[in-house]
Amino acid sequence: MSLILAIESSCDDTSAAVIRDGEVLSNVTATQTIHEQYGGVVPEVASRKHQINIIPVVKAALDKAQINKTQLTAIAVTRGPGLLGSLIVGVSFAKSLALALSIPLIDVNHMKAHILAHFAEDPKPSFPFLCLTVSGGHTQIVKVTAPLEMQILGSTIDDAAGEAFDKSGKIMGLKYPAGPEMDKLAQNGNPIFQFAEPKVNGLNFSFSGLKTSILYFLKKQLKTNPNFIDENINDICASVQHQIVYILIKKLKQAASETGIREIAIAGGVSANSGLRKELAIAGKECGWNTYIPDFQYCTDNAGMIGVAAEFSYREKDFSDLNMVPQARLKME
Repeated sequence: MSLILAIESSCDDTSAAVIRDGEVLSNVTATQTIHEQYGGVVPEVASRKHQINIIPVVKAALDKAQINKTQLTAIAVTRGPGLLGSLIVGVSFAKSLALALSIPLIDVNHMKAHILAHFAEDPKPSFPFLCLTVSGGHTQIVKVTAPLEMQILGSTIDDAAGEAFDKSGKIMGLKYPAGPEMDKLAQNGNPIFQFAEPKVNGLNFSFSGLKTSILYFLKKQLKTNPNFIDENINDICASVQHQIVYILIKKLKQAASETGIREIAIAGGVSANSGLRKELAIAGKECGWNTYIPDFQYCTDNAGMIGVAAEFSYREKDFSDLNMVPQARLKME
């Protein structure tokens, strides 16, 4: 039997979870709201908050799972990618605990964990499957042939989809993170405004030009109507969301057509977006896909997905050296 304590600290969420034989017993997360006043995550502030939160969060996860630390069989931790200072806090804590308990340490790639979060609950995709991973820092289409075998088919060449949501929302005066708020406002609006669609060959993405298109559009409208954003906020959000989701689904359809794979999943923070979830379901029916969308708790950064990913490494006895160091730009391959 495996009993893994997983730790996630790649950005501004401090999370711990307990996983038994692949089943998530607890998944506790402390979110740092302090970054709202800065309009984005401040790395130094984030790492200091992790130092304050990590012990209470780990204790809460163990208590909720009714597990004593002496029962653990391994410690799992996010190695990267992420903010280096934040990663250092989680990795240092995990290494110290693994050493103190004389149990194995398992390092986990954050983006792989987002994909493998689909194995936390039923229904689970069959191999091979395609996964669109969309977050504030990454946008990728990944071919998954086995739990530990993944290939990136396409990725963003500049900005990520989540960043496009947040930066566009910031232009409109929405608080950070703007993505969730934009999603709420979009549900009361209509996509009546047109924005540029970046032309990128293959399965890669680009969202930099879209952000520029949105900025210039709003500047032009504000010249003649200073209240344009306030008067049309719902429709603007619906239009921005529609265009981002359209780009994502279009590339996903292309990937499915080129590979012949019909098992299709989404993952990452942006997979919580209602517009993306709706359009994936529609595309699934049109294209004959089996679609998979994670539960909301496994969309954003959380330790549950880290533990689920670590379970596959545990079964293969793929453990980490205690000299392992975090990597802010850890690659998937």
